[in-house]
Amino acid sequence: MEPCGEGRRRNDACQSEVACKMVAPFLAAQRVQIIVNERKPYKRFLAMGEISLTELEARAAASGIDLSLIDIDSIKLPPGDDFGVISDDEDIYQEEQMDFDYGLGNTIVVDNLPVVPKEKFDKLEGVINKIYSQIGVIKEDGLWMPVDPGTQRTLGYCFIEYNTPQEAELAKEKTNGYKLDRAHVFAVNMIEDFNRFMKVPDEWAPPEIRPYVPGENLQHWLTDEKARDQFVIRAGSDTEVFWNDARHLKPDPVYKRAYWTESFVQWSPLGTYLATVHRQGAAVWGGSSAFNRLMRYAHPQVKLIDFSPGEKYLVTYSSHEPSNPRDANRVVINIFDVRTGKVMRDFKGSADEFSIGGAGGVAGVSWPVFRWGGGKDDKYFAKIGKNMISVYETETFSLVDKKSLKAENVLDFIWSPTDPIFALFVPELGGGNQPARVSLIQIPGKEELRQKNLFSVSDCKMYWQSNGDYLAVKVDRYTKTKKSTYTGFELFRIKERDIPIEVLELDNKNDKIIAFAWEPKGHRFAVVHGDSPRPDVSFYSMRSAHNTGRVSKLTTLKGKQANALFWSPSGHYLIIAGLKGFNGQLEFYNVDELETMATAEHFMATDIEWDPTGRYVATSVTSVHHDMENGFNIWSFNGKLLYRTLKDHFFQFLWRPRPPSFLSPEKEEEIAKNLKKYSKKYEAEDQDVSLQLSEQDREKRRMLKDEWEKWVNEWKLLHEEEKLQRQALRDGEASDEEEEYEAKEVEVEELLDVSEEILSFEYGQE
Repeated sequence: MEPCGEGRRRNDACQSEVACKMVAPFLAAQRVQIIVNERKPYKRFLAMGEISLTELEARAAASGIDLSLIDIDSIKLPPGDDFGVISDDEDIYQEEQMDFDYGLGNTIVVDNLPVVPKEKFDKLEGVINKIYSQIGVIKEDGLWMPVDPGTQRTLGYCFIEYNTPQEAELAKEKTNGYKLDRAHVFAVNMIEDFNRFMKVPDEWAPPEIRPYVPGENLQHWLTDEKARDQFVIRAGSDTEVFWNDARHLKPDPVYKRAYWTESFVQWSPLGTYLATVHRQGAAVWGGSSAFNRLMRYAHPQVKLIDFSPGEKYLVTYSSHEPSNPRDANRVVINIFDVRTGKVMRDFKGSADEFSIGGAGGVAGVSWPVFRWGGGKDDKYFAKIGKNMISVYETETFSLVDKKSLKAENVLDFIWSPTDPIFALFVPELGGGNQPARVSLIQIPGKEELRQKNLFSVSDCKMYWQSNGDYLAVKVDRYTKTKKSTYTGFELFRIKERDIPIEVLELDNKNDKIIAFAWEPKGHRFAVVHGDSPRPDVSFYSMRSAHNTGRVSKLTTLKGKQANALFWSPSGHYLIIAGLKGFNGQLEFYNVDELETMATAEHFMATDIEWDPTGRYVATSVTSVHHDMENGFNIWSFNGKLLYRTLKDHFFQFLWRPRPPSFLSPEKEEEIAKNLKKYSKKYEAEDQDVSLQLSEQDREKRRMLKDEWEKWVNEWKLLHEEEKLQRQALRDGEASDEEEEYEAKEVEVEELLDVSEEILSFEYGQE
């Protein structure tokens, strides 16, 4: 055989480039066989005579024997892997053989490498090692580039062995088609794929047409006849999914699995998938009757994941320790297509490159690094960088207009939940000569829709309303003396002409803002403000009584033990909560009527989460914060405790999200108006359940009564059986009846002690 262009090899039968491409897989399979045969027989030679490969070749050369001309098949060897010679290291050989068998799944073949002479071998090997070591950990001596013994030139391909099959799969996925230069485009295959290539028939045959088999309905859980919601919990090593069966005042088990995840679980935004995280990567699960694994995403040492709002993409994050302690952690971020598992785009860099803006995630990195915009279409995603915001579109996964948006010293940005618009914040520049500003930018045109200059700013936070109708900007400003700050709000009316901005200041502008929350799908917001431990809670509306377009204050609740606000997903109701250090104080508040429905306490509660319908709410105490009273409570929307579940080592509680309703706003409004008509069916079902529960309670009481009477009768029977024994103990008295006894009082005197004492007295004292 002679070398063929681009590192391929051509035999005598190969007369064209097309034929060369056809025979290439078979030649590659021969290369695999060379490796297998090279490792296995020479291990035997080493075991038998301790002859190394180099020594064997040297002896053959000295004897004038060309090893390539030897017909190995004609050599008859003694039967058995050990040729009848028992090795002292047989156990070690077995371990190595097992490791080798496992290693085939970890190995890739990289073809179309440059064919270089011996003097350039190290340089090419270094380039290949640099490319592939970024993807995963290559085993020691795991990179092997064969050399033609005659010409001492490389053969145009190499083998790379990783620690895990997942890393090898990822390397194949990410580098197949990689362009090293104009003349060399990598062709990467798994070493195990060559078995499949060898089975390709010589003649083409039409593919077998298989009958259509419908896939599983991943939204089957939405068809529950009882209209229940699901939730997932993690406690100890177990992960469990339940129905919330509030009518029967208990959770109804759906699925349970031990060691399902190595760190945490996460629902996708529309509830289709449950994601688990492992050392080798992430996986998503779902199905109609059980949770089956639908797809894997290879990403070694993954720490964090995030879905796009429409569930089309999954973002995974990992951070790797640098070899030099002075260097920053190396960050790898992959964006996968959720359905196919294909890597659509990856990003690599130091942790410093991903740590700008927002609160820290892992190792100082802001999470999520990429924030999704454009609503449920998953059309855009963006990240903040130094003096810029990089916006990407998912059609090509490249920058919009092939460049980033310049914004000097930009600190934060946040997308509208529904539209391709984001708000960004830039602090003061030039020692206060250039004011801070909040700008609204529309994508893809990068047009600035509105800008607001802000002066003497110490801090700024932005809050979008869930429909994208309003944007609230909380601004902390310095006083003239610069010794203290005060807070106000800039309120943007996004859907109105020219986007008017309104300034809102609290009655006491020196009050500290503890919490802020918009009403979902509504026009109201709530603010916790004042000094701990008993701040005030105020409610505002973006609509006034006369609909003049001015913000109006609804009411203020004084002296509440609260530090968090939780609106119902449907609006109207709010939980004013004092979590963690506030001992789990809960106030269920009706904002429509401006009245408290109930007050309660879940001692040391750490988390609160409404179910997606707004009918029920869960409060929980996780072992992350407390070792005692771990578990969760389920409440009705108006503050009635339905049931309580205690779990040791309790880590997570997550309601399964629901996709948006297919009903139009008009239809939803019509249903709300005619709710009594629709509710008759459910009221009848509730009454049936109530009667069933009452009957169950009565049956339980009957069972307790029967059990008591059975116990009493058993003792009476035993009492009767022991009657003769009692009679013998009573000297023949046969009566057990109390009234047959005669009570007599007997006085008994008992002399306890006698003592004499002589008293002296003088004469004449008688």
